[in-house]
Amino acid sequence: MSTSRKVGQAIARFDEVMGRIDQNAPARDAARRDSARGMASTVQRAVNIGLALAAIAVGAIATGLVLGGIGITGLFVVMALIVLSVLVFGLWGGGEKPVVDYKEDMPNRAVVQRLDTLLVRKRAALPAPAARHIDAIGQQLPLLESRLGETAILDPLAQDARRLMGKHLPELIERYERVPAAYRHERDGEGLTVDERLVQGLDAARVALDELGRKLAHEDLTAFESQGRFIESRYKDGEDAIRAE
Repeated sequence: MSTSRKVGQAIARFDEVMGRIDQNAPARDAARRDSARGMASTVQRAVNIGLALAAIAVGAIATGLVLGGIGITGLFVVMALIVLSVLVFGLWGGGEKPVVDYKEDMPNRAVVQRLDTLLVRKRAALPAPAARHIDAIGQQLPLLESRLGETAILDPLAQDARRLMGKHLPELIERYERVPAAYRHERDGEGLTVDERLVQGLDAARVALDELGRKLAHEDLTAFESQGRFIESRYKDGEDAIRAE
C-alpha cells in the first residue's frame, strides 16, 4: 500500500471520528447545562450545612458562657446536632431531582430550564432519529432562555413559547413513552409508525422554536440594521469627501 493511500485512509478515519464527536457535542452541551443546575443545588446544601454548624457552635459557646461549661452531656448533644445537621442538609434533596411540574406562574427562564432538563433525561430512551431532533432543540434553548428571561410572561410570544415548551412538547414525549415498545412500529391511519410520528412532532417543535427565537430577536436585528445604516450614511459621505480632497 502506497504512503499516500495510507495517509488518505488515516485522514478519512480522523474525519469520521471528528464527525461523531461533532454530532455528540449538542448532547454534551445540554448535559453540562443540566449538571451546572445540579451543582448549584449542591453548593446550596453545602452552604446550609455551614450555616447549621455555625449556629451550633455559637449556641454551644453561648451556653458554655452562661452555665460555666457544657460538660460531657452538652458535648454529646453538640456532636449529635452536628451529625444530624450533616445528615439532614447533606442527604435531603440529594441525588437527581425529579423534573418539576409546569405551573402557569413559573418564570420564563424556569420553563426553558425545565424543558432542557427533561430533554437531557429523556434523550437516551428515544430512538436515534428523535435524539438528533432533541439535540437540535437543545441548541436553541440557551438563546430562548436569554430572550424569554427579558420578556414578560403575558407577552404573546412568551405565551406561545410557554405553551410549546411547558406543555405540548413534554406531553408529546410523555405520551410516546406510554406506548408499549411492541406497538411502536405499527403504522397508523396515515402510514406512520409511533417513532416516525414522534420525529415529525419534534421536528415541528424545532421549527416553531426557531421561528419564536427569530421573532424574539427581531427587535435587536432591527436596531442593528438601523445602526449599520446610520454609520454607513454618516461616515461614508465623509470618506468620499476626504478622498475628493
